[in-house]
Amino acid sequence: MWEWVQSAFNGFIALMNTFRLTDVLDIAAVSFIIYSVIKLVRETRAEQLVKGIIILIIAFALSFQFNLKMLSSLFSSFFQFSVLAVLILFQPELRRALEQMGRSKLGKYWTSLASTPAEEETVKHTRACIDSVVDVCDMFHKTKTGALIVFERQTKLGEIVNTGTVLNAIPSTPIIGNIFFNKAPLHDGAMVVRDGMVYAAGCILPLTKNDQVSIDLGTRHRAALGISEYSDAVIVIVSEETGTISIAVNGVLTRDYTKETLKGELEALLLPQPKSAEEKIPIISGLRRGRKNEKSEKKSEDD
Repeated sequence: MWEWVQSAFNGFIALMNTFRLTDVLDIAAVSFIIYSVIKLVRETRAEQLVKGIIILIIAFALSFQFNLKMLSSLFSSFFQFSVLAVLILFQPELRRALEQMGRSKLGKYWTSLASTPAEEETVKHTRACIDSVVDVCDMFHKTKTGALIVFERQTKLGEIVNTGTVLNAIPSTPIIGNIFFNKAPLHDGAMVVRDGMVYAAGCILPLTKNDQVSIDLGTRHRAALGISEYSDAVIVIVSEETGTISIAVNGVLTRDYTKETLKGELEALLLPQPKSAEEKIPIISGLRRGRKNEKSEKKSEDD
């Protein structure tokens, strides 16, 4: 027994003598990739696909162990195309992961190197657009008129724009109000704002795939959550039933905005901010779990 322990210890020492810094980096990189994959598929439909693949691998190992030739041959043929099958099955998750990488700090730094800084004219248009959207949403809140406004940020929404009508108009309260007038031909879709301009209207948005969203939310809110899961866009929603103003960002819905808090939140999300960030209103995270937070606080007015 002692000889086996000594032999194992000597083997461990010999292995550590050959251990290099690159091996540490290699292990850390693989560990990070495995952690990222688990985090990506956790609590999604891909989690069930992973469980199914694990079951197939176990079945293949058992068929090989018990020499079940026909079953082993069948599994071997299947796993020959496993890479292609994984790419097809996990296409939405892989796409989301690549988009998240592009929106990460490294991706933003790379973009800042490849492009010029935001011009003052774009910031001016964005600020004017925010003012117009806030005024319209306040009016819609009182008249209970439904609206769905998408502010494009880093992720371009060309596929969404192609489903609607390109306007490329200077933002103003009358234009946005006319778009969502209930007799207007474009009122049912979403309005897309790009670089502070009313770029397109009547656009069709993908619905959220989160099956735990509250049943109280209608199609507008589900579409807003869907595009916020698909991109980094900021979406403003006005409920046609209650007149409630909401914002969807990164798959999370916040509600009960007033004219003042809506303006402050949009400016914080869309305009270049100083280092001292202002406090945001509490997020109603329960909406993601299918229930509302009963104690929702509102953000105070800007100084």
